[in-house]
Amino acid sequence: MAFSIDEHPSPNVDDRPNGCTVDCLILHYTGMKSASAALDRLCDLDAKVSAHYLIDEDGHVLRLVDEHRRAWHAGISYWRGRERLNDCSIGIEIVNPGHEWGYRPFTEAQYRALEHLCSDIMVRWSIAPCRLLAHSDIAPDRKEDPGELFDWQRLANAGIGLWPKDGEGAWRPMDEVIRQLHEVGYSLPDPADWRAPRRRLLAFQRRYRPERVDGELDQETLARLDGLLAQTDPLE
Repeated sequence: MAFSIDEHPSPNVDDRPNGCTVDCLILHYTGMKSASAALDRLCDLDAKVSAHYLIDEDGHVLRLVDEHRRAWHAGISYWRGRERLNDCSIGIEIVNPGHEWGYRPFTEAQYRALEHLCSDIMVRWSIAPCRLLAHSDIAPDRKEDPGELFDWQRLANAGIGLWPKDGEGAWRPMDEVIRQLHEVGYSLPDPADWRAPRRRLLAFQRRYRPERVDGELDQETLARLDGLLAQTDPLE
């Protein structure tokens, strides 16, 4: 079946800052009861949210915002030293009710559409595999999407993004783990918020250790982190 994209422009858009280059692709779930409710919100001027693309459960893809313009999907965000990731990213919303409304596995049709769309975008903008991101990666204090049911390993097997080979997994204290998560790209936690370190570990587990998302250190989580560190360039 040919891959096609239909146009459904959102008014929630503005220009990217001068000189800002797209270098991130961010995946979300819609987190609403239905696809129509999500589309209405993404096109509601009062809501002040949008994304570049929306993928329905049947694999139907809508383009809401031209890639050269800034959509409003990332909010307060951080990755590898950069904030305000709306400026430099493309956002894809995947229809799913999310943790609040009956979280369920994503569909085969959605994955097939994502494989086409993500591959095209990453080639078109020369986006590095380490910059295919979850909303929870860039905003771990407030977001969970697309969550532990999203199959990142499948995308990596298709040549889209990263999936780490397990490393040694030696035990180390949480402070060192948080430092290493920051080396990967996650923001440093607010020292005044004792729950913030655990939220970063939860975000990592949702992405790379979905079999056990509990915010606790274990050998498998540490092994996946070691594997990811081995694939990560030092921060600039």
